[in-house]
Amino acid sequence: MRKRISLLAVCGLAAVALATTPAHAADPEFRLAGPAETGLRPHPGAGGQPQKTSVEFRVLNGTDKTFDRQSTFTIDLTPLKGVADVTLAEHQSSDCTLTATAVTCKRWALWTGDSTVVDLKLSAAKDSTVGATADLTLTGKAEGATFKAATTKVRVGGPDLVLEPAALKSEQKPGDKQDLPIIFANKGTDPVRGVVLEVRTTHGIGLVERYDNCSYSEDTGADRPWNTGWTTAQCLLEGEYLPGKVYGVEGALTLKAAPHAFVDAVTYAVYANGDQPKADKLRKPAGGKQLTLKERAPKASAQVVDLDPWNNVQEFDFATRNTADLVATPVSLKGKAGETVRADFGFRNNGPAWVAYLRSGEDVARTDIVIPAGAKVTKVPERCQGVNADGTHREQTLGAPRYFCSTGHVVGEKENFAYPFELKIESVVEDAKGSVSVGQWTPGGTQPQQWDPNHANNKAALVINAKGGGTTPSPTPTGSATPSASATPTATPTASATPGSGTGAKANGNLASTGTSAETIAFGGAALVAAGGALVLAFRRRAAGRA
Repeated sequence: MRKRISLLAVCGLAAVALATTPAHAADPEFRLAGPAETGLRPHPGAGGQPQKTSVEFRVLNGTDKTFDRQSTFTIDLTPLKGVADVTLAEHQSSDCTLTATAVTCKRWALWTGDSTVVDLKLSAAKDSTVGATADLTLTGKAEGATFKAATTKVRVGGPDLVLEPAALKSEQKPGDKQDLPIIFANKGTDPVRGVVLEVRTTHGIGLVERYDNCSYSEDTGADRPWNTGWTTAQCLLEGEYLPGKVYGVEGALTLKAAPHAFVDAVTYAVYANGDQPKADKLRKPAGGKQLTLKERAPKASAQVVDLDPWNNVQEFDFATRNTADLVATPVSLKGKAGETVRADFGFRNNGPAWVAYLRSGEDVARTDIVIPAGAKVTKVPERCQGVNADGTHREQTLGAPRYFCSTGHVVGEKENFAYPFELKIESVVEDAKGSVSVGQWTPGGTQPQQWDPNHANNKAALVINAKGGGTTPSPTPTGSATPSASATPTATPTASATPGSGTGAKANGNLASTGTSAETIAFGGAALVAAGGALVLAFRRRAAGRA
């Protein structure tokens, strides 16, 4: 009896424990990803050496937390026997091992977002035949998590669209036009059924013609829809494009420099229909014209994936003779001790050019604001940082004697930059003077840009309680969380900016020269090598995103 009671008690306690144990959240599921297909050049390849193709697998942690347990990833290589040979990429970490039958990788944690699991190099096996296929599948496992596998279909052979670079002129003037010839070949082993031509241009360059078999869209930003992003044209060219043949576009494709053109770019590419990148809000015109292709004589020298998509794309940079006049905005404030006022400090671009550091992504300009005596900054906008009076770093942003504000990598033509501040007037200082300056970044502040034609208007006065009056905002009572009024900047004369004046952009600022040819060469060499990777990588990752 005693034993029975004891067993009943244990069972009862276990039931209570089960009832009171909190339920665990569902295990997270992580998605593995890789290209849908990859094509391999037939063995042995050009020059008698196998040509390798990169295949990268990634893992996506779509949660908002790091998964801090060990994960193991495996690729079974046995299906590739007789089809492809596999090696690890040279930069691959030591967390991956390769045997004749498998690739195994370990990760000690999975950060949020996506990250690389393994980068492989594949080449066609010695005895492989054109058309041979195999599946390459990545799986994962970890305690407390599940993984959705990723499979890449590997095929020996396939089409290979190769686009010739167009002979374009980099130096131009606003209004200049030039043709964009499109010539490509299929250097693969399989035909392509339907080709999509894509042309993307920046804000200062555009295509003149419109065709019914093309769709057009503008990649805009919500904050400044008229000067950000690229314009995209995608044209479907139907037909079958055979291996060993060369084709050219029949019909005009004309690039024209806008009045605000300065440093711009064009990228153009050909894709097998269905492989083209997605473009938002494509619009079709109704002009009655069709863009077509025609076979050309080659030079001396079922739809499957392109063998080498990197040679489908060409790009070109333009340097247009133009200027952009940045004008600092003067401000005059008035208030009593203890009052808080709101004021917008900044500048405007009188144009005529837009300025965009598309490759480097660095800020076009900096606004340097010196706060007058007797005032303390109590609210600072985004993109502004408090510094010491000499421009050196400062830990506390509020109450600083000086502020640096950044523009981002695009300044549109005729665009205003106004950074809203709140200042408390701690003591009344008659005719207290500060300043607002705009220009190129320097360690201690700013200096005028070389492409700015009027350096005299790069600096303006910031005055509180000016002698003889001035613009007077309605003060906000001390302690109020929401300012009720703002200062109205006084007007300044507008300098005339003359296109083609010879005032050039600095090559080391990733802007093309608008002056000497030597400076343009510097842009084409040093700047493109140093900073070009960002644009190229972003564009080609976009193109590869379809996989």
